[in-house]
Amino acid sequence: MSEALHVWRGSTATDGPWQPVDWCDPHAGAVLAADSWRVVDGAARGLHHHRDRFLGSVAALLGEATEPQAFWSAALALIPSEGDWFPRVELRARGEGAQLSLRVRPTPATSTEAVVATAPHDPRIQPRIKGPDLESLQRLRTLVQPHGAQEAIILTPTAEVVEGAYSSLVWWRDGVLHRVDDALPRIPSVTERIVTDAATAEGVEVRAVQAHPRDFDGAELWVLSALHGLRVATDWVQGPQLVVEPGRAERGRVWLDAARRPLLH
Repeated sequence: MSEALHVWRGSTATDGPWQPVDWCDPHAGAVLAADSWRVVDGAARGLHHHRDRFLGSVAALLGEATEPQAFWSAALALIPSEGDWFPRVELRARGEGAQLSLRVRPTPATSTEAVVATAPHDPRIQPRIKGPDLESLQRLRTLVQPHGAQEAIILTPTAEVVEGAYSSLVWWRDGVLHRVDDALPRIPSVTERIVTDAATAEGVEVRAVQAHPRDFDGAELWVLSALHGLRVATDWVQGPQLVVEPGRAERGRVWLDAARRPLLH
């Protein structure tokens, strides 16, 4: 099955709640909010966090007029219960209003390791809302690919590490799991939350900090996302010297696997 696009008409529409679209909606405008998660044989990680993040953005933009909860429930029912999928829900500008939609997509290739590089600039306009900056962040990641990197690390104007273009970052030093301080503007990561909650539950100290690239020298860096789960950063191009402790990433992947729950259609 290839990618399928379903545009939300509303739960009371006489011709059904969804309008299937072959490829793209020619009337759709800019992405106002979006969220994606991976579904393997009908189960996903942290789905309630994805729901709260997306519906919270929709409510902040439009209020309740779009039936966000009805949309969400109907969207889950369209996701296949078998196979490996990476669906995406969207709120897009449409004329003077906005339109909800669902893209049902096969999961693209994933990996367990990544080379990272410092981003040449920060293109984000709305750094705390997932969606509006997706295209510019994709272009940013493309800029570092000629250097052999798969992810671009965004810095503040004063060179604190914030996040990856399409990922969240946590790192280990001296048995402590570090994450980026919430004072720095970034997307609230579902995958990061799962990892840090599980670490805390096992008695690991989790510390929120503001760090510069030089502070990662000798640290093990994890690149977290809904698509890949946990990737270990094996190199930071022209950056700090990273380390990898054998077996530690597998512990993190066990935490992520334990968070899988069946979709509730």
